[in-house]
Amino acid sequence: MKKRQTLVVTVAVIVILLLIFGSRMFYIIRPGERAVIFKTITGVLDKDNIAGTGLKAIAPWNSLYKYDVKEQKSEETMDVLDKNGLSVNVDVTVRFNPIYDRIGYLHETFGVNYVSRLVVPEVRSTVRQVTGRYTAEEIYSTKRSEVEASIIEETAIILRKNNIDMRALLIRSIGLPPDIKKAIESKLTREQEALAMKYVNEREKLEAERKLIEAEGIANYNRTISASLTDRILTQKGIDATLKLSESPNSKIVIVGSGDNGLPLILGNQ
Repeated sequence: MKKRQTLVVTVAVIVILLLIFGSRMFYIIRPGERAVIFKTITGVLDKDNIAGTGLKAIAPWNSLYKYDVKEQKSEETMDVLDKNGLSVNVDVTVRFNPIYDRIGYLHETFGVNYVSRLVVPEVRSTVRQVTGRYTAEEIYSTKRSEVEASIIEETAIILRKNNIDMRALLIRSIGLPPDIKKAIESKLTREQEALAMKYVNEREKLEAERKLIEAEGIANYNRTISASLTDRILTQKGIDATLKLSESPNSKIVIVGSGDNGLPLILGNQ
């Protein structure tokens, strides 16, 4: 009887402990999540043993920190200065996720609030640094792709060093003061018109050169032919042509040597 009472008390104690500490002992890690465990007694963060998905049990005096490792998105709108100190408004979207097997190191340095402590400040800092190397016109139009590429490359490098994998960074829009924007657009329009006119002029110049070359070629050909035509050659060609005409069914009589310059004379044409 005494053993039975002891067993009941033991079970009751276990149940009470589970009710009190159960939420600190059992965790469910869902798909798209990982966890890192901090051992309170030893003061060690188990950075290299990352808890995967499923039911996990830990000692109630330890702590488990869950991390969402799915792709996340942060949208930032900021005012930055160009190379000349002009204010430029930039809207940026960055997509990222923690590197799965490095969340222990991420937790040690930045904690679970790493987005506000790491991602956002680094994105803002890189955008400011890159745009500060260019003028508003370059950022807005002439070197926009170069600016975007530099921001993407430099942000990806700094985030990866801090255990974040940046999937993409998009510049949604670049805003300038209305008067500056209008001046830049007007300048670009004039430049496009100048380029179009230059193209037309170049095309006409090339066509004129082509015609000049063609005319010179024809003139050279005529001079060469004229120099090679002697009286005998001309007489022979006249004879050949006359004989060919004589083959016509309308030709009746051919008198050789009776025409001008001794050329054949054709009589009796119908």
